[in-house]
Amino acid sequence: MEASSSGITYGKTRVFHPEGGVDLQGYQLDMQILPDGPKNDVDFSEILNAIQEMAKDVNILFDELETVNSPCKDDDSLLHPGNTTSTSDDASRLEAGGETVPEKNRSNGLYFRDGKCRIDYILVYRKANPQTEKREVFERNIRAEGLQMEKESSVINSDIIFVKLHAPWEVLGRYAEQMNVRMPFRRKIYYLPRRYKFMSRIDKQISRFRRWLPRKPMRLDRETLPDLEESDCYTAPFSQQRIHHFIIHNKDTFFNNATRSRIVHHILQRIKYEEGKNKIGLNRLLTNGSYEAAFPLHEGSYRSKNSIRTHGAQNHRHLLYECWASWGVWYKYQPLDLVRRYFGEKIGLYFAWLGWYTGMLFPAAFIGLFVFLYGVITLDHCQVSKEVCQATDIIMCPVCDKYCPFMRLSDSCVYAKVTHLFDNGATVFFAVFMAVWATVFLEFWKRRRAVIAYDWDLIDWEEEEEEIRPQFEAKYSKKERMNPISGKPEPYQAFADKCSRLVVSASGIFFMICVVIAAVFGIVIYRVVTVSTFAAFKWALIRNNSQVATTGTAVCINFCIIMLLNVLYEKVALLLTNLEQPRTESEWENSFTLKMFLFQFVNLNSSTFYIAFFLGRFTGHPGAYLRLINRWRLEECHPSGCLIDLCMQMGIIMVLKQTWNNFMELGYPLIQNWWTRRKVRQEHGPQRKVTFPQWEKDYSLQPMNAYGLFDEYLEMILQFGFTTIFVAAFPLAPLLALLNNVIEIRLDAYKFVTQWRRPLASRAKDIGIWYGILEGIGILSVITNAFVIAITSDFIPRLVYAYKYGPCAGQGEAGQKCMVGYVNASLSVFRISDFENRSEPESDGSEFSGIPLKYCRYRDYRDPPHSPVPYGYTLQFWHVLAARLAFIIVFEHLVFCIKHLISYLIPDLPKDLRDRMRREKYLIQEMMYEAELERLQKERKERKKNGKAHHNEWP
Repeated sequence: MEASSSGITYGKTRVFHPEGGVDLQGYQLDMQILPDGPKNDVDFSEILNAIQEMAKDVNILFDELETVNSPCKDDDSLLHPGNTTSTSDDASRLEAGGETVPEKNRSNGLYFRDGKCRIDYILVYRKANPQTEKREVFERNIRAEGLQMEKESSVINSDIIFVKLHAPWEVLGRYAEQMNVRMPFRRKIYYLPRRYKFMSRIDKQISRFRRWLPRKPMRLDRETLPDLEESDCYTAPFSQQRIHHFIIHNKDTFFNNATRSRIVHHILQRIKYEEGKNKIGLNRLLTNGSYEAAFPLHEGSYRSKNSIRTHGAQNHRHLLYECWASWGVWYKYQPLDLVRRYFGEKIGLYFAWLGWYTGMLFPAAFIGLFVFLYGVITLDHCQVSKEVCQATDIIMCPVCDKYCPFMRLSDSCVYAKVTHLFDNGATVFFAVFMAVWATVFLEFWKRRRAVIAYDWDLIDWEEEEEEIRPQFEAKYSKKERMNPISGKPEPYQAFADKCSRLVVSASGIFFMICVVIAAVFGIVIYRVVTVSTFAAFKWALIRNNSQVATTGTAVCINFCIIMLLNVLYEKVALLLTNLEQPRTESEWENSFTLKMFLFQFVNLNSSTFYIAFFLGRFTGHPGAYLRLINRWRLEECHPSGCLIDLCMQMGIIMVLKQTWNNFMELGYPLIQNWWTRRKVRQEHGPQRKVTFPQWEKDYSLQPMNAYGLFDEYLEMILQFGFTTIFVAAFPLAPLLALLNNVIEIRLDAYKFVTQWRRPLASRAKDIGIWYGILEGIGILSVITNAFVIAITSDFIPRLVYAYKYGPCAGQGEAGQKCMVGYVNASLSVFRISDFENRSEPESDGSEFSGIPLKYCRYRDYRDPPHSPVPYGYTLQFWHVLAARLAFIIVFEHLVFCIKHLISYLIPDLPKDLRDRMRREKYLIQEMMYEAELERLQKERKERKKNGKAHHNEWP
């Protein structure tokens, strides 16, 4: 339609022009000044009718026509402090018609001032922000897309403006169809296979017996949970043409709040704020500071004066707090369907994985506790610890230069007993069990994920083609090539440029790993220097336990260095990832995740690897010690072995790390939110707290981590590494992990429900790159446990002694009676006169027998000083070394074969789930056919009634 004589033109366009027009959902209205004169006489009634028809079609406000050329910025002329200002049609019609507004909806802060339009999204900005023009264009284009908007100033600070957005039914339906949002259209018909009469009778008898048993305490009370319709209905991508197929009781509640927010966010990501190809999307406005925050609202308060059992839940947030985030339900299962409905599939999958991991830790923790208790029970029967405790006549050489004294072997009796608690006959079995457990955990998680993906309609869901990152576009906007999928030109990064950036990034990673090694080297020097200092300490307690004191303080210092370096690693990983210029957000996230995991894994485990595989292995022997920089003598193991040092390292690091993480996850947001509330009370008084609307309360909460669920996953993956990699040295690690995870689930739930703003509900099919990292840790755990058993523990030397050198040699036995004399056989003799000058101790050992000592003992397999080759390796040393290498090879091949066999035998998709999926596909086709047939029959009957029947109709 054209009316050129009137100076007004109509045309199909979607571009907003702030100079002279506004996009009216496909119709552009351009105003021109009409010159005076009779020749421009126009029939204004026709123009007015056309304008009214256009406004009716697109549901646009006539207020917008005024704001197009309005000189005010951000529509602040409509804004009143502490009062909402509506720019929606519904609000204006209510005011004109004199309708009553529901007071309950107006007071709870979840609706517009009309009490009918629910708030789907919140944008926050400051009046003083200079990015006014971009924000003005962005908000006008928001209205042009059909979204309704209200603004309100903050109660605390009038400079803060809240923009409330609502998506009408028409907008939700249009974009839900574009986004392929799956919605319920028919209740599920559960297919029960045919059972034989005998099995049916048995089932009846079992069900009668179960009535007398108490109800499972871990199950949630179904009476308090809402009827989640989506989980009991077949779903299909929403279609407006087939809207009659879907179950729509109420259009306002058909799309739940999480889906509505996701649709609005999808719209905001595709709205322009400035002329230009890349000037589009809410994320860019958040980056340049046009808006301070953007978030969906929580569904009201999570607390209630009334009991949930008597009055029910006020909202889903309150229900989640009572049956999920409350400490009183720590032993119950998680309401995963409700978590998914409120927070989205991505967060729901994280808690499903965390719950599955925690549940799988129960058998590992039980077996680990059994190994520890087995060591406690057999402690009195352990021949090795008996010999150590009774060896009062065996004098050990000093463990450091000059200041360390000679000591009886019996003085390390306590450490020998503690070592037996972790290093006993069940340790090898537990190491094999944990290697198999890691594989079973991952394989069964695949099956569990498949069931969850089926229940949550993620089987056929595919991620949309991701948008290119703004930084990538800005860097490579001059070079373009055609996208093979969309066929549109897009920025292109040359292969040489990409390779050069990857090389620089890899060099940065290598440098940071060298920094970790340097920190470990510093800890080694500290241990070497400090052991002599503690040996000369004036307190007898520290002087007599110099090695334990050295190990304990070194572990605590190492933990502090770990936490400090983690802060540096995050900044370096961020810098290196941005230097690589990843093309999409998922590529950026995967690259950043890999770097951070690599940095933190090396940082956390480097000292543990040193203690497990290097401590006491390259020290030399008395009279010929190896030294650092030809100055410091390398540290030796305790006379009872190096395993006690590894246990202390793992126990202290694991407990301190988990305690610190839990404090930072919950304590830090609690303190920040408390400080915010305190400032508000000081400025406005405590009575103003109840007047805050929901958007004000949510804005005062902490935003979710900028990296999403990265910190939560990283903490659990590092814990998984601690639980599996060195579990042979510390069987109680699964138990500590289990206790931590029981607390961790409720801490994370409490944080998400009460301390954080509501995150945007997003979809995901799995846990992403973390699954590959878990598989890598499972493979590494097999190798490390093989080396821990073969090298760090005394399992192989004891086995060689029992079968080759002990009293039972050649008899094929290896009981405790075969270990008689093992301690004496594992110690070598050293002549004290052969000490180096700088190693010679100040004491001559006369305090033991009244005369100076001539010989002392040390842990090694070497010839005595009077042999033809003094201090050379004995034949037993080579037997032990060969047995260690053979054990490593056999252990690794055996466990890897078992792992691959289990992976092959366990299918990724359960058989019953596969059958259900096939049957559901068949039933959906039948239902769609029946619904379409029913609709056509109704139309045929209506035509017959109206006398408009046609020939050759179908059916």
